[in-house]
Amino acid sequence: MKIIIDAMGGDNAPREIVRGALIANKEFGVDIILVGRVEDILQVLKDDGITDLPKGVEIAHAEQVVTMEDKAATAMKDKPESSMVLSLKLLNEGKGDALVTATNTGAVLAASTLIVKRIKGVRRGALVPTMPTPKGYCLLIDCGANVEVTEEYLLQFAFLGSAYSKLALGVDNPRVGLLNNGAEETKGTQLLKNTHNLLKNAKEINFIGNVEGNDAVLGTADVIVTDGFTGNVYLKTVEGVGKFFGDMLKSMFKRNLLTKIAALLCYKDIKAFKAKMDYRETGGAPLLGMSKPIMKAHGGSDAWAIRGAIKQAIPYAKCDFAGYISGQMETMKAMTSNAQSEVQT
Repeated sequence: MKIIIDAMGGDNAPREIVRGALIANKEFGVDIILVGRVEDILQVLKDDGITDLPKGVEIAHAEQVVTMEDKAATAMKDKPESSMVLSLKLLNEGKGDALVTATNTGAVLAASTLIVKRIKGVRRGALVPTMPTPKGYCLLIDCGANVEVTEEYLLQFAFLGSAYSKLALGVDNPRVGLLNNGAEETKGTQLLKNTHNLLKNAKEINFIGNVEGNDAVLGTADVIVTDGFTGNVYLKTVEGVGKFFGDMLKSMFKRNLLTKIAALLCYKDIKAFKAKMDYRETGGAPLLGMSKPIMKAHGGSDAWAIRGAIKQAIPYAKCDFAGYISGQMETMKAMTSNAQSEVQT
């Protein structure tokens, strides 16, 4: 297994990106291609007391860097020699099994569509983070790639999310819910009402109906379907609430001697809670719908988050998701056609 790493992408590049990649190389035994400015990458190694590249780690030089301020639509054209572009080209050429990048989300989406391309028949790629629930985890599709969607996009998101849940996460018959402001079929915008009808008639999907935000957090569904705007707000709200509770617990247990003793007694549970709410444990979101595995890490990722993104990229690459979707494309087309026909009649 070889993972391509955009070493210059993200707010903390290249230091945290390189460190995270080396952690993953050692812990998971994966080969790594660090793409970026050779001198900058070697300086990180030197600062950490590493004189030689670890076994299974190589560097591919890329002079330019795509920043968070670069325009998504023109980043690839303006910086054709960037680490992001070269990473995508290496992935497309089969030089690695998956790509991890923490760079400008819009630029990655635009460049991925042009270089790696979507799976034939997939209308839009979607970012799919793994969200914590009391019952484990669930997938959120989409969380920012598509602000404006159609019923067909959302129907495909449900299919893609369900397939990824089965193949990469090992969930049997994933429950798919449509994020809405009420559980009743009549709730929501016309887009959501139409989508509900399509999903209800899509026999290949285990659709459980509309899911409200509070139920989504509690693990009612394994896959939550929504547009990128709503999904992004939901994602960041959950992250904020998790941080809020974490800070409150920390403050509470530090209040006096008795609370500090209580903290020691609850240490294992507190540690488990903190780990579950920490986005760095999952590290990134797969960009589903592309012909090759791409994992988008948070722009502010530190080394542990990059390690987490690489950990996620491994099962994504192993399950041959794109090959499976390509093989199921006729089923997806028929599902869409049949669902639309059922709604019309």
